[in-house]
Amino acid sequence: MANYSSYKKISGDQIESGVLDATKFSQSPTGTYGVKWFYGSPQQCSSGCCCLWTIPTGVNRLWIQAWGAGGNGHGMCNCDRCQHYMGAGGGSYNSVMVQTVPGCQYSVCAGGVYPCWSRDCSGCVGCSSYVNGYNLSNFCAVGGCSGQANGSWQESCSSVNTCCTGPGNNGGDFGFNNHVGTWSNTRHDTYRGWCHCYNQGTSPSSAPLIGTSVGTYIRSCWVRCGCWQVPYGHGGQGAMGTECGSSCCGQGGTGGGGLIKITYF
Repeated sequence: MANYSSYKKISGDQIESGVLDATKFSQSPTGTYGVKWFYGSPQQCSSGCCCLWTIPTGVNRLWIQAWGAGGNGHGMCNCDRCQHYMGAGGGSYNSVMVQTVPGCQYSVCAGGVYPCWSRDCSGCVGCSSYVNGYNLSNFCAVGGCSGQANGSWQESCSSVNTCCTGPGNNGGDFGFNNHVGTWSNTRHDTYRGWCHCYNQGTSPSSAPLIGTSVGTYIRSCWVRCGCWQVPYGHGGQGAMGTECGSSCCGQGGTGGGGLIKITYF
């Protein structure tokens, strides 16, 4: 029986330079392989990126990976008492591999973020990223959960997973989501009528497989807004306060926009 050692071998130095090139093969090994990213502006209130994409000649398979936009951060919610806060969630991840046909067109939309800075107890949920076209059925990656503010100190939890997704959900082969940020827990003075807090802090979560990190902290400032840019797919920053009596509550920032990566071959 033939085995590997019995086959004739050719070493590289036996091949004359320049003899083998793409024209000597029925199809170049890399001629139809490529990666295309879709994303909007990274700034606050980004509208995302939606376009119509045509399959190149020679391509018959796609691997689509999508991340939803991050949820918006919470507002300070109440100017007249100490509170605790839960960071916003990063957008979910979803992927699928499908056969396609050259010349087919796909609607591709990397989700934007809701154009609002929240002053309420709950922010806005992140927008979904999606791809529509041949051999796809309701494929999307849903946006992240919103940040939360709460005045009840009896409801502090270690983690919450209210936006749970699993393999096979939302038209994909494999997808998952991160937990939202944990509830903050801080020292507070009840004898002042819940009006003075110390060392608030919480962290919104990133989108799966991206690995970014954002923290939201406050020590002695009266009011802190969450109005800064966060990475793609990441949950937005929230507002915080340490004193009562402010006439202007802080506002939460927007999450990071969605992403779509298509590998075609």
